Amino acid sequence: MWGRTGRGRAAFQGEDVGEPVRQRSVTERPAAVLAESDAASRRVPAVAAKATSENFPVALRLLPRTYRQHLMAVYVFARTADDLGDEAPAAERPRLLADLEAEVRALYEGIAAARVAHLSDAVAGLRDAVVECGIPMQPFIDLIRANQQDQVVTRYETFDDLLGYCRLSANPVGQIVLHIFGSFSPARAELSDRICSGLQLAEHWQDVAEDLRAGRIYLPRADMAAHACGENDLAAPQASPLVSGLMAFEVGRARSLIDAGAPLIGTLRGAARIAVAGYVAGGRAALAAIEAANYDVLALSPRPGKSRTVAELGMCLVRGR
Repeated sequence: MWGRTGRGRAAFQGEDVGEPVRQRSVTERPAAVLAESDAASRRVPAVAAKATSENFPVALRLLPRTYRQHLMAVYVFARTADDLGDEAPAAERPRLLADLEAEVRALYEGIAAARVAHLSDAVAGLRDAVVECGIPMQPFIDLIRANQQDQVVTRYETFDDLLGYCRLSANPVGQIVLHIFGSFSPARAELSDRICSGLQLAEHWQDVAEDLRAGRIYLPRADMAAHACGENDLAAPQASPLVSGLMAFEVGRARSLIDAGAPLIGTLRGAARIAVAGYVAGGRAALAAIEAANYDVLALSPRPGKSRTVAELGMCLVRGR
């Protein structure tokens, strides 16, 4: 249940994320989403390697190999979409993201017609997960939509507006994860959406300074105004008391969302329970790291220690929430 941050952070710090996805030769891959300057989308192993430095669990070592492979394939796709939306030349991003969507549609059309489409690694790598787990297409399209939205929307007026973005950037991943574990239901998806939105917010709050350097502010303007914070305050080398107060408020909102969705853990068993508990634990640990930094997200991007995340994981598994 990782979300879109502009950096696509998603994995449990220091975790082994499993086997690399097979990489086809350059001559086998079409140019559709592989612009000359977009090295991240050319090298699937390089994209996968980034998972080891992420915040939230992509593939805990406790999970069976098949689950790890499916989760990694989804991570590679999501990270590739993020990289196209962030690292490709700005003028090329709309076309590259449209090409990626065309490939996803071609994948599903090929599956329906029992034929193999010629696709880039990031999309072709989804085939086994899609076929074996019955994952619908829309969540993948929504992840692309989030990156497309990032090209035209750099500020959010209200918290509800930001949650609308989370419905594209984060919630689809949780829905995909439930399908991978054969645990999807509308009721579980509703709880998952709350967790994922909370995780997305936690990631945004960690990266306020980094996002500002990229020209984006995810803190709602209404919240900033209520705490008497302007954009200049976010550009400071460290957080003022006003900024710290704003971040404390936003951390509370993110925590409330995660806590509201956490009962999902108690409805799951086996590998699904471990995975979702890991995501919840990662989110809670990230928020605790911000709190431990006195809500100063400008001087640094607070990251939780592995021991704190492991402790949170244990509590989630025991309590079932």
